[in-house]
Amino acid sequence: MALAFDEFGRPFIIIKEQEQKTRLRGIDAQKANISAGKAVARILRTSLGPKGMDKMLQSPDGEVTITNDGATILEQMDVDNQIAKLMVELSRSQDYEIGDGTTGVVVMAGALLEQAERLLERGIHPIRIAEGYEMASRIAVEHLERIAHKLEFSVSNVDPLVQTCMTTLSSKIVNRCKRSLAEIAVKAVMAVADLERKDVNLDLIKVEGKVGGKLEDTELIYGILVDKDMSHPQMPKQIEDAKIAILTCPFEPPKPKTKHKVDIDTVEKFQNLRQQEKQYFDDMVQKCKDVGATLVICQWGFDDEANHLLMHRNLPAVRWVGGVELELIAIATGGRIVPRFQELTLKNLARLVWCGKNLLAPQKIECFILNIVQIQGL
Repeated sequence: MALAFDEFGRPFIIIKEQEQKTRLRGIDAQKANISAGKAVARILRTSLGPKGMDKMLQSPDGEVTITNDGATILEQMDVDNQIAKLMVELSRSQDYEIGDGTTGVVVMAGALLEQAERLLERGIHPIRIAEGYEMASRIAVEHLERIAHKLEFSVSNVDPLVQTCMTTLSSKIVNRCKRSLAEIAVKAVMAVADLERKDVNLDLIKVEGKVGGKLEDTELIYGILVDKDMSHPQMPKQIEDAKIAILTCPFEPPKPKTKHKVDIDTVEKFQNLRQQEKQYFDDMVQKCKDVGATLVICQWGFDDEANHLLMHRNLPAVRWVGGVELELIAIATGGRIVPRFQELTLKNLARLVWCGKNLLAPQKIECFILNIVQIQGL
């Protein structure tokens, strides 16, 4: 397919082998679109219910995923048809709004399309069919409201929530550990939920998976987990009452935007250049030490010379920490993300306790304003 322009500058599309292609119109186009939606629903139909089968999906880079979650299956499928993409959006919306029923909503949409196709063959207009579905939807919602049961729960009584969560996990791969995982999920949600406003910010909950563990090893961490190693293997792994400098500026020399060339023809010039570079890194590390930082978390990488100086100055550091994780650390500790070394002050430092295995656990201090919950190992 190519794009061309006529003498008036108006674009038109040239399709490869255009003379052999035809455009569907009317009832034929509607049936073709319905067939695409039914094909997607047919793929997910076998993974619905407690006895549903799991799908094994392989990504282009070779990563294998085994799941029966409708949203996950559709997101990893290569879908080209526009109607099939609408089914993917339907499943994604269900996952975003409700968090469950991603497979059922697609299967139900496919069944509705199948029934609509029969009505189209009988000569009923598509708008009349859509109006009938709208009326049926209102009647179904009214009936559901009549037969619904309200579950009462509180902070001290979360068993109804655990039972509900266990029901949703019954059809998943983790069903053999559904009781413990349901309790972890409920505790995580209750930790960040605002019961007065009836609102939950699910972005404050993160699932961190580790290869090689068992489902029984899953644990809930009331804190922030940063899955990174120290930048130098000889740096201490445990720091008590840490004062953290959260940086988005790299420990690297500045790179000019213009093309440049440096001619070094003597040993003295090379020694002078090396000394200036070392002094540049030395000033960076000293600014962190002067404000009282005992740990540096940086979004970018370190130069080897800067990493060596950090180790010798007894200033542990973690590099290549993602921007989202930096924001979570700043929110949880009341610290400030510093974009330049010149802006680093004592007020900008974050206060947190560093435990073993790269685990950041929050400490009860005045500047702690929010608990960030992470679920590890699921």
